[in-house]
Amino acid sequence: MTDRRRLTAILFAAIIVTFSAPGPARAKERRPNLLVIVADDLGYSDLGAFGGEIRTPNLDTLALAGIRLAGFHTAPTCSPTRSMLLSGTDNHIAGMGTMAEMIRPNQQGKPGYEGYLRSDVATLAERLSVGGYQTLFSGKWHLGLTEEQDPHARGFARSFALLQGGHNHFGTDADPEKGGRATYTEQGKRLALLPEDFYSSDYFATRLIGFLGERPGAGQGEQPFFAYLAFTAPHWPLQAPPEDIARYKGHYDEGFDVLRERRLARQRELGILAADVVAHTPRNRDGSWDSLTAGQQRLAARNMEIYAAMVDRLDQNVGRVIEALRASGELDNTVIVFLADNGAEALDVETTGAEMLAGAVKAADNGFANRGAATSYLTYGAGWAQAATAPSWLTKGYQSEGGTRAVAFISGAGIPRRESAATQYQSVADIAPTLLELAGIDAGTTRVGARKVRPITGRSWARWLRDPAVQVYGPDDGVGAELFGSRAYRQGPWKLTDIGDGTWRLFDIARDPGETRDLSLVQPDRRAELVAAWERYAAHAGIIMPDAIPYRP
Repeated sequence: MTDRRRLTAILFAAIIVTFSAPGPARAKERRPNLLVIVADDLGYSDLGAFGGEIRTPNLDTLALAGIRLAGFHTAPTCSPTRSMLLSGTDNHIAGMGTMAEMIRPNQQGKPGYEGYLRSDVATLAERLSVGGYQTLFSGKWHLGLTEEQDPHARGFARSFALLQGGHNHFGTDADPEKGGRATYTEQGKRLALLPEDFYSSDYFATRLIGFLGERPGAGQGEQPFFAYLAFTAPHWPLQAPPEDIARYKGHYDEGFDVLRERRLARQRELGILAADVVAHTPRNRDGSWDSLTAGQQRLAARNMEIYAAMVDRLDQNVGRVIEALRASGELDNTVIVFLADNGAEALDVETTGAEMLAGAVKAADNGFANRGAATSYLTYGAGWAQAATAPSWLTKGYQSEGGTRAVAFISGAGIPRRESAATQYQSVADIAPTLLELAGIDAGTTRVGARKVRPITGRSWARWLRDPAVQVYGPDDGVGAELFGSRAYRQGPWKLTDIGDGTWRLFDIARDPGETRDLSLVQPDRRAELVAAWERYAAHAGIIMPDAIPYRP
């Protein structure tokens, strides 16, 4: 089946799902269940519904039955994004001013740089739990390593968690007696062993399905649930079951330059990308695909096959969760939010990631036949990553659009199907207030239980979901950001960007989403105005610029 016929079939199925969803009258009878699914380092165009060729029928069906969020933005890396997702506020205020692993000496011990979710910030789970929701978590946490920072201590009644930011996807690094460094907990208690058949996407989905089925009154609609499923796929190391890898054999032999152009063409066909948008030129340290040797191309194509297999397997497991909800009769009353936590990861084990990953790579068997197995340790590099972030500039780790514009959609109960993708700016910090409003819980309160907490600063999409003409962020609303010394400030159609080299650039992001034309010299007054606005934001958020750049792919 061709890509176009496949997407047509998925769209037809999505229409059926939409018309079978409960109408407004029914939605008022009971509060909706809430399901948030996060993919780790997934590229913007990896899903079929966003222009990709990877087999993702379950996510495509959900996306096309709801609203694709083509203007959705995150932080440039995982844990800052997750802090914003759960707190509804800026990552510096939430305690993740930078990743815990990369706090610089001049930031150490300073407010906002705790490296875990602060206690004076309420999580979405804590707010929903107090509001009468059952709260469930399975997957990657990355918001603290101690018992009091565990998801079970932060509002999730049932939880299975990987506390760190990454792990071996087959679970071989879980046993501390064998030098394992990955920490897994269940209900806050550390686990020493995992099942022999552990694979991250499979097991995270299995545990969530179990939690859903074990709830008191499950399937009876007595108490709504909030479930958070946080995959670690397709974050490196690239590892996948061999049957999934085999499905993509030969698919990427033409290289990342060809893939990038094909995905851009599909985005235009799908209406996600306007025909006149100029894509940013990729920045590949190793040059174009044709500049690689035949041997290098063979290895690179294999890496992408493994990556695609990880995305495919993730989609299969989303399908399992959806079928479990359907079987219990709860799918029709469930709002589903799906997102990636940042732009695609460009780190390369041989160049930009050589120092960071040296120990893991030295101990690995990265021979061609073993690639993708539990004993291999691979990344896929800048060429494939920029095929996934196109038309945007750069990748994970930068405040450019390539680092922060992430694939996302909202679908399910009461969510209208919109044929065209939504392009207005939205933030990951908006998810918490949106879900709280849909649940009928006050997002404006600064008291959760007996605790006084910081306010939510994200904007609810509830009115916009009913009326696409509503502006979540108006032309005068400013949004600042910073991570690893890379900075940004948005206001209306304008974006001020510093990718970490100390140079402010000005873009008309509405006309130039690829950030290809720096207008600083043309509009110096506007540039100065936005620089001043960023400095006010930085003072308010307590930003401490790092004394050295700790991460740059």
